[in-house]
Amino acid sequence: MATDENDTGPDLAKLNVNLARIEELSQRLMAVLGHKREVRPGLQGPGPDLFMKAMAAYTTEVMAHPEKLIEQQVAYWSESLRHYAEAQKLLGASAVPEKTSETSRRDPRFANPLWDANPYFHFLKEQYLLNAQAVADAVQNLEGLDDKDRKRLGYFSQQIMNMFSPSNFLATNPEALERALETDGESLVKGLENLVRDLEANDGELLVTLADPEAFKVGENLATTPGAVVYRNRMMELIQYSPATEKVHETPLIIFPPWINKFYILDLKAKSSLIKWIVDQGFTLFVVSWVNPDASYADVGMDDYVEEGFLTAINEVKQICNVKKVNVVGYCIAGATLALTLSLMKKRKDKSIKSATFFTTLTDFSDQGEVGVFLANDFMDAIEEEVRENGVLDKFFMARTFSFLRANDLIYRPAIRSYMMGEPPPAFDLLYWNGDGTNLPARMAIEYLRGLCQDDLFAKGKFPLLGEELSIKDVDVPLCAIACETDHIAAWTSSYDGVRQMGSADKTFILSQSGHIAGIVNPPSKGKYGHYTNPDLDLDAREWRENAEFHEGSWWPRWGKWLAQRSGKKIPARQPGDSTHPVLCPAPGTYVLAKPNG
Repeated sequence: MATDENDTGPDLAKLNVNLARIEELSQRLMAVLGHKREVRPGLQGPGPDLFMKAMAAYTTEVMAHPEKLIEQQVAYWSESLRHYAEAQKLLGASAVPEKTSETSRRDPRFANPLWDANPYFHFLKEQYLLNAQAVADAVQNLEGLDDKDRKRLGYFSQQIMNMFSPSNFLATNPEALERALETDGESLVKGLENLVRDLEANDGELLVTLADPEAFKVGENLATTPGAVVYRNRMMELIQYSPATEKVHETPLIIFPPWINKFYILDLKAKSSLIKWIVDQGFTLFVVSWVNPDASYADVGMDDYVEEGFLTAINEVKQICNVKKVNVVGYCIAGATLALTLSLMKKRKDKSIKSATFFTTLTDFSDQGEVGVFLANDFMDAIEEEVRENGVLDKFFMARTFSFLRANDLIYRPAIRSYMMGEPPPAFDLLYWNGDGTNLPARMAIEYLRGLCQDDLFAKGKFPLLGEELSIKDVDVPLCAIACETDHIAAWTSSYDGVRQMGSADKTFILSQSGHIAGIVNPPSKGKYGHYTNPDLDLDAREWRENAEFHEGSWWPRWGKWLAQRSGKKIPARQPGDSTHPVLCPAPGTYVLAKPNG
């Protein structure tokens, strides 16, 4: 590197100031780590039985087919030697390496040109990718494991490889080293400040702050669509939104968002708000805002969410709007619970639902998708112990689990920016919402995870609730389901399989591009993600997708037309509440802002 003759070297005064700050931050770091929260081992990783199965399968394979091991090792040695020879050739040269793997070109961890321009970092990167692929191949080719264990072993092996990426360590991250030199170590001091701040905020556990906590305030620059809370009980606040048109459809719409997160994912900034868009289309809209439970809710179960949440909201909306039927939407876990509610309503001969829409909803868990690695008994047993002791499944565990499903995007890359580059977290509304988590009541968490997810009782027609055995086949109202192509929480193929089993004669399935959030929060104004349709639901998922028609742009307008056809005539717009449902407070209400005790 060329040097400037006027360069007098590092700023010693600045360096001394930074060293003093590091000493003070180090004391805070030791203090917070000394009071680190205790997390039971069963929630930290898979049980030893998985590793014992893997070791037994590996030993058996080595004894029965030693040639396979030799073949794998020789191929690995050959590639490693080629990388080393290339690095030797490039030492002292300024040329870009002749060969860069296609994998690294697609990997955002290695997007900085320094990973290829510098022979040392190029070698580290390429050797790491070779090692990661070798581990993945070894797991995939290992005989003697069933598919579920192989999937879990592959997932946790990949987590280990993600953790050991050279981009995650200062000494092997050229971008972070360059930033440290440019700033006389200031970037590292700021990074340490960010690290200590995050540890102090989470009782010594490391959760990276993904968004600037000061940039947003719910009710001020998020969740600002006008409306009012018109009903409240211990489980939820019912928000009715103010009309934006002179006339509205007669049949009102209720959205039930997931209580794993807060409802305002559907009402971020106005330009991306599905709630505002629905109101603008001339619908009377109600949205449930769930309570964020504390330990006093320990005995609240799925039955309480159905009775005091879903059924109560439906009855209150019918009274407020003076109608006999309503349309409903369920998102994620609330979609699964909506399906349970519809099955229960059929058994009770309650015909209050005109149509139902499901956003990224799983009702058939025979294929648990990526989340399935956390649904084995080792994790489930530990979760039961945790909630039995504390009354809730703390939001910390849910946030960490979902983050690890996308570890490079939601853990390591944000950690590099924050802790090694010293950058402040961005002002990003979606990531702010992602960090604004909720707890789950103890009984409800186990009923959902064991009965619905692990044992798949609803698809088997045996889910026990409120004195009935509920079945997916009893869901027989007109329905529309929206799934997302790259959803890592609710795989679209599983969502599709669940819809196919429902008893409705009138079914529509829409596949949106992108993932669990971006595929749903996809306003037409952005023109970003398209969607697929195919009316033939007799096809299996693969055939459905192959024969589907692709449409540019958001699915919102297509669904809006579908909903309008099932929402009746136009009538004068309704204002929030009525004589028996006075306005309790403005939207977004109080539950979305409250912090649970304990």
